[in-house]
Amino acid sequence: MKLKKSVKRRIIIFFVIVVAIAGIYIYLNCFGTKKKTKAKITNEIKEYGYVVKDTQNDRYKEEFKNLEKILNSKKKNEEEYVKSISKLFIIDFYSLEDKLAKTDIGGKDFVHELELEDFLEKAQDTMYKYVENNLYGERKQNLPSVDKVTVEKVGTVPYTYKDKKDDNAYEVSVTWTYKKNTGEGYQTKATMYFVHEDKKLYLVELK
Repeated sequence: MKLKKSVKRRIIIFFVIVVAIAGIYIYLNCFGTKKKTKAKITNEIKEYGYVVKDTQNDRYKEEFKNLEKILNSKKKNEEEYVKSISKLFIIDFYSLEDKLAKTDIGGKDFVHELELEDFLEKAQDTMYKYVENNLYGERKQNLPSVDKVTVEKVGTVPYTYKDKKDDNAYEVSVTWTYKKNTGEGYQTKATMYFVHEDKKLYLVELK
């Protein structure tokens, strides 16, 4: 039995419409409702290049406000400055829970630019190596989130960095804890070294 051309045309049009509707349905259910997370800057200290993103945790945001007060005061207390950025680095670097991917490395605002490339590479190969992508908010990993950072000791020491000596570099010893049920097996103490460059302090060594 042969179909007339008009009937064939109708069948083809119907088939195309069905396929198109099915395609739209699949797209909307699989992709249409997913919104990609993008970190937005919500606060910054422009003069120093320090920023806060909406994805960063509450501990970071609270300490950042403290840093603002220190840097905006008429007479900057440098020891308080180094204490604050030490806490901010630890909170940001070791809190993997709020990171969007393994390339979303925390603490880089405080690292010396000459150390930054090496720092990022090492972080991706170690601490951040197994952080799963969370751009769509679907990650199920139990990742660490820093709760409290304590500065145990701070003092000045001579430190040579890239053939340049800083007689008053800062050596800062810190300990920290993680939020309940996170952070088991992760590092909880470190010694950090900061050097002067212009009006800023930069992290050059972490051990």
